[in-house]
Order: sequence, then C-alpha cells, then structure tokens
Amino acid sequence: MRPICLYLALLISAAAQAAPTEIQFWHAMGGPLGDQVEAIVQRFNASQKDYVVSTTYKGNYDETMAAAFIAQRAGNSPHIVQVYELGTATMMVAHNSVRHVWEVMAEAGERLDSKAFVPAVASYFSDAQGRLEGLPFNTSTPVMFYNKDAFRAANLDPDKPPKTWYEMVPMLEALKYTAKMPCGYVTSWPSWVLLENTSAWHNQEFATKGNGMGGLDTKLVFNTHLMMRHISTLASWVKAEYFTYTGRRDEAEVRFTRGACSILTASSATYAELREAAKFDFGVAPLPYYDDVKGAPQNTLIGGGGLWVMSGHKKAEYRGVAKFMAYLSQPEVQAEWHQKTGYVPTTVAAYELTKKQGFYERNPGHEIAIKQLLLKNPTVDTKGIRLGFFPQIRAIIDEELEHVWDQTKTPKQALDTAAERGNVLLRQFEAANRAGPRSAVLPAHHLKKPARPAPSDSAPKKK
Repeated sequence: MRPICLYLALLISAAAQAAPTEIQFWHAMGGPLGDQVEAIVQRFNASQKDYVVSTTYKGNYDETMAAAFIAQRAGNSPHIVQVYELGTATMMVAHNSVRHVWEVMAEAGERLDSKAFVPAVASYFSDAQGRLEGLPFNTSTPVMFYNKDAFRAANLDPDKPPKTWYEMVPMLEALKYTAKMPCGYVTSWPSWVLLENTSAWHNQEFATKGNGMGGLDTKLVFNTHLMMRHISTLASWVKAEYFTYTGRRDEAEVRFTRGACSILTASSATYAELREAAKFDFGVAPLPYYDDVKGAPQNTLIGGGGLWVMSGHKKAEYRGVAKFMAYLSQPEVQAEWHQKTGYVPTTVAAYELTKKQGFYERNPGHEIAIKQLLLKNPTVDTKGIRLGFFPQIRAIIDEELEHVWDQTKTPKQALDTAAERGNVLLRQFEAANRAGPRSAVLPAHHLKKPARPAPSDSAPKKK
C-alpha cells in the first residue's frame, strides 16, 4: 500500500503543479469594448501555460470599484480591478487594500519603466518618485468632431475647422442661418471638457497642490478669470442658440450622430462609434483654445481608467499579475488595443508602431488625441487631476453649470459655489485619510452592494 499511496501522492502533486495559477480580473467594459478585453485576455492565456486570467464584468465604473472594495473586506477580492480616473485618489490612499504596481512588477522581476509611457498618461498614475501605482489601460482625451456636410451647406471650408473659441462664433452663425442646422455646438461630459481639460489646455490651475497630486490638503481654484470668461461665453451662446446643453454624460453624441448638431466636443474614444453611427461625413480636430492666453495650447488631460492590484493574495499569484501587466504593456498589444477601441496608446512605442503600420494615414482622426497629449511636456498643472471624492465634485460642477445654462445663476456665482461645495468634500476626504495607511474611504452610497444593470446601459463606452 505504501508504494501505491506514494504514487498517488506524486500524481496529485504533479497535477497541482501542472494546473495554471488563476488571476481574477474585474472590469467595467461591456459590449464591444468588453469583447476586446476578452480577446486580449484570451491571447495572453494562450501565450503561456503558467497562469490563466479570468475576467468578470462587474457593471459600470462606480459599481466595479465598489464591488472590489466590498470583496476585499470580505477576503475574496480580485487580483486586478479596473478603476476610472476619478477613483485614482481613492486607490492611492487605500494602502491596506491596494498594492503598488511598480512594487508587484519589481518583486516578480518584470520590467516596468514609467518613462516608456506617454508623459501625460504616466504622470496621472505615478507617485512623487515617478513610479506607477496603477497601470494605465483605457485612456482618452477630449477632441472636437464636426459635421463636414453641414460645413459645406454653410459655405464653410470642411477642411478648416475652428482652431479657437473665437473662430467658432462666425461658423456657428453660418451653420445656423445658412445651413439651417437646428443645433450648433454640443458637448458631452461638461465638467471634464469645459472646465477640467480647458483649464489644462491653457495651463491653468484647477486645484492647488498640483491639482491634488501634491497632497490631500488641496483646494479647488478653478473659478479663475479665464474659466469665468469661458463659461460666460458659452452662456451667451445658449441665448443665441449656438450652444445646446444635452446632459451630463454622453447624450450629446446621439444628437451629433443624428445630424442635428454641427460641432461636438467629446472623448476621443468615441471616434469608432461615431464613424459607424453617423450617416454623414465628419472630421476630427483638436480641442479649441483661446489664442490670447500665453502658452496655449498646452496639453489635455486623460479620461478613462487604469488597472489596480488588490492586496491579500499569494506571492505566486502576484507573479502572474506582473506577467499579465507586462504583456498588456507590450507595444504590439497596446497598438492593437488603441486601433480597435479608439483609446489612445499608453506607451510611446505603441504610438510609433501604429504610425509605422500606416494606421493614421488610413484613419487620420485617431491621431488627434495622442498629439494633444504629446503636444508639450505636462506642467505641474497639466499632469492630471487627482482629488478625493472626485465623482461627487464633478457632479457638483455639472449641477452648478446647469444653473448657468438655465440662467438662474451667473457664471461667477455658479463657479464660486461649485468650488466652495467641492472644497467641503475635499476636507472630508482629507480628514478621513490623514490617519495613515488604511482601507479606502468611500462615500456611503458606494458601500452598498451594487446592482447589476444590463451591459448596454452601464458600460463606460467612450470615456
């Protein structure tokens, strides 16, 4: 019996050694983007035999982030979770729940050079020493889309979109009165486009301490002279029916693809979807700027999300996490992800490879976004915005801007109030996280078990 038992034990041991180590990856990508995530994971799994990455769609960004922390507190968190850019500050202070990507990679002997990434992308996910705490994954930036057919009907040159906000006025007038377009300019994600990115595009401070990257004791200061002038301009466009407010998220894109609106500012990642849905010829151009502001344009900010490593797993499993993240950072993988989804390449090598492959010659609109991010090296005010309770702050900004559009508040009143209300949340976040290493502090509504809406309703399709 002893030889038999020994033989069986050896068989069991060999089987255990042969079984690949499973890595759990929770993401917020539904629909076609989810299909692309699955395709990448399947290729990684097929490329080696030691690890198998298992993906789980957990709902929208808010739900996915909340689910990861709930699971972590219960002792069964995923190894990797996708978190949108608004949750970056929360992930960085969640020392008991999250492991640094640079540390996981170093322990596994995998190379991860933050300098290989696009500067405006890497800076957002890096600590003060320039080390990546999260891995950039799906990143985008706002650009301008315009209806070339409408431009032709308005006797405007379809190959000369407006470069500045000032140039927009006569064009919007022609589009309204000559082309008879019912809607001139629209934007998705108003706070992200009109305040956050417009501030960075002009090298303007959005919040102190490097927009929150320099410490928790940051303060919102976006209620600047330039931003008040910008919102005042848009308020006058509302009255003139040049600018139409459609909502806080991506509702504007529907109006644009239907041909009702002439000019749209939206996430660069919406390019492929607009190309498929629009029944007219449209172009892509950089975000407009004010040419009387010294140094403008500077560089825009990223949207989208990154991948974060949760704590509490075995060392062997973290080696698999590192192996998978090294795979995701390969130029070939990044280039394909960029070309098939519309998100910008996160590494310079992936950008150069895409150019070499002739992709931008065939699809020139796709290069606008990465050019904006690479236009100039980021300054202390254009590396990104990293604030606690940022989703709630953005909601406050959108709410106050709505008071401007319906003429119940002046731009100054709205921006001053938005900054004041947002600073209250920043002080709450600071107080909650000053005690030192801890698990993440989330707003109360995030701590509830998230519902599971249909993927078509919850997927972060563009941003």
